[in-house]
Amino acid sequence: MTNRTLEDRYGRVATDLRVSLTDRCNLRCSYCMPAEGLDWLPDDSVLSDDEVVRLIAIGVQQLGIREVRFTGGEPLVRRGLVDIVRRTRSLDPALELSITTNALGLTRTAQALADAGLNRVNVSLDTVRPDTFHEITRRDRLQDVVAGLEAARAAGLGPIKINAVLLRGVNDDQAGELLRWSLERGYDLRFIEQMPLDAQHGWSREAMVTAEEIFAQLEREFDLSPAAEPRGSAPAELFRVDGGPATVGVIASVTRPFCGDCDRVRLTADGQVRNCLFAREESDLRGALRAGAGDEEIAERWVVAMRGKRAGHGIDDPTFLQPDRPMSAIGG
Repeated sequence: MTNRTLEDRYGRVATDLRVSLTDRCNLRCSYCMPAEGLDWLPDDSVLSDDEVVRLIAIGVQQLGIREVRFTGGEPLVRRGLVDIVRRTRSLDPALELSITTNALGLTRTAQALADAGLNRVNVSLDTVRPDTFHEITRRDRLQDVVAGLEAARAAGLGPIKINAVLLRGVNDDQAGELLRWSLERGYDLRFIEQMPLDAQHGWSREAMVTAEEIFAQLEREFDLSPAAEPRGSAPAELFRVDGGPATVGVIASVTRPFCGDCDRVRLTADGQVRNCLFAREESDLRGALRAGAGDEEIAERWVVAMRGKRAGHGIDDPTFLQPDRPMSAIGG
């Protein structure tokens, strides 16, 4: 077995693998997909549990992957999730395993996921007002999310991080309220600039609430100071709230890109490698897998796929084109 790394032409090495387990979701967030949903991937194109675990094993055992995050769509709707987590954990006890979820269903699965070896959860939550939650997600499920967060905490899946997107004219006046709510419960809040990954291709820079606006709003209610610890490859800029120890983060993918420190690679639910969230090209591992390719050949295909990674996502470039796949089909 040859040990290689997933290094691109700019010297960045991917050690953090994001694995999308499904493109399906039980919410319909307005900035992600239309109310009627999308045309889901056909079942036979989605990787089986065995195929998912085999590709993760190649990444971990041959290519230096140290962190695996399971995403979607909504990964909790994947029936085999707990078993996939358990089998991934068995690959290496030192792996950092996490999940990005809307928390619906965590009340049923949090303890099983913890027992299977999951370390922590990231939960998408843009508001703590029931009416705004319904407006954004088109579902009346806020209390289920709150209960899911509590179940995750009870199961020891921490630190619990909350990811929030502010939408102009919808919840852009609620940053302070969301931070106070998170601080009271001991959750780590991260605001994320809305990215051009919606299925409707309705994103515009003018409508996006920027990091500067988020800071300005928070600083009306809190004293923010830069966190002492270096950011490294983490996407969030962290700030101590009222002197700490609690922090709030801002992930400014659009206005303050952090591409130069990126250590992530993505695997879609249908077995495609994406070397950047905004890539317009993918590399097919599923075809090789199903054609009988050995682990060495698949590993080499993955290495080649990473070499093509661009220096940056190019959102600021006038020629930027939004990826054909929306976020729900790529994974966070």
